[in-house]
Amino acid sequence: MTDTLIPAGTFDGAVPLTHWGLVRARGEDAASFLHGQLTQDIQSLDAASARLAGYCSAKGRLLASFITWRPAPDEVLLACSADVLAASLKRLSMFVLRAKCKLSEATDLRLYGLAGPSAAAWLGDAAPQQPWQRVRHGEADVIRLPDADGIPRWLLAAAAEAPAPALPALSQEAWRWLEVRSALPRVVGPTVEQFVPQMVNLELVGGVNFKKGCYPGQEVVARSQYRGTLKRRAFLFDAEADAAPGQEVFAAGDDPTQPSGMVVDAASLQGRHAALVELKIAALQAPSLHLRSPDGPALRQAPLPYDLPLDAA
Repeated sequence: MTDTLIPAGTFDGAVPLTHWGLVRARGEDAASFLHGQLTQDIQSLDAASARLAGYCSAKGRLLASFITWRPAPDEVLLACSADVLAASLKRLSMFVLRAKCKLSEATDLRLYGLAGPSAAAWLGDAAPQQPWQRVRHGEADVIRLPDADGIPRWLLAAAAEAPAPALPALSQEAWRWLEVRSALPRVVGPTVEQFVPQMVNLELVGGVNFKKGCYPGQEVVARSQYRGTLKRRAFLFDAEADAAPGQEVFAAGDDPTQPSGMVVDAASLQGRHAALVELKIAALQAPSLHLRSPDGPALRQAPLPYDLPLDAA
């Protein structure tokens, strides 16, 4: 680990999000169908907003996580990790049945990540200012994402044949760093079915609506919320070495054969390493935490950009 500061100019520009994919649901029942499948209220989603959502198994374990928005009354777009797109699309399609909804991969659109002052200037006065606000910028959708390390970020969905944003090139590593430091959980291939939404703070960042109707795994998610104290949460860490989603985390003093947590997401940039880790809350009291093995690289807790409930302090 190092305390070397990363220059702010590292986080300024635009980058194609090749590690993301996009699902399109189209038809008069698109919103109502997804409303019954995801942890989020999709039916009330309006044109000026985007929302996080989870897609769970019957056991309440996350199969995918989405950024969702509704560009038209009969259309919903869902951005997710590219490596879970095919399986999510196939599984969702199994349950369409008689609903008037067609699901497909939106290959006609391309996703970009925008960050920093040059992106703000390029977007101009119409740039969405509040997290999860959506606007049209020319022929593209622009969604304001929560800041990461004080850096403003936007998600842009443009036609695949349209020119890339006329902005400085932002590196994939810099964007991935901001993704991890935002502490917004993203389910990827190695973490499919590993987490109930609360274990990765999905409900704390607006990804679970507890007032909506049923969806797969809803009873498990509700029970985790309302019965007893949650024993696992996601925390940010600085690491001595690079980490990867799905790697296990061990707490010194615990049974060395039993991991205490799992890496949700991780990134490395300019010699620094960051990880979002799902962890037993009690393990925060351990003398030390280690990546991959009981004597592996050390982890040092970093502050989250949002508040945890008192029972997770």
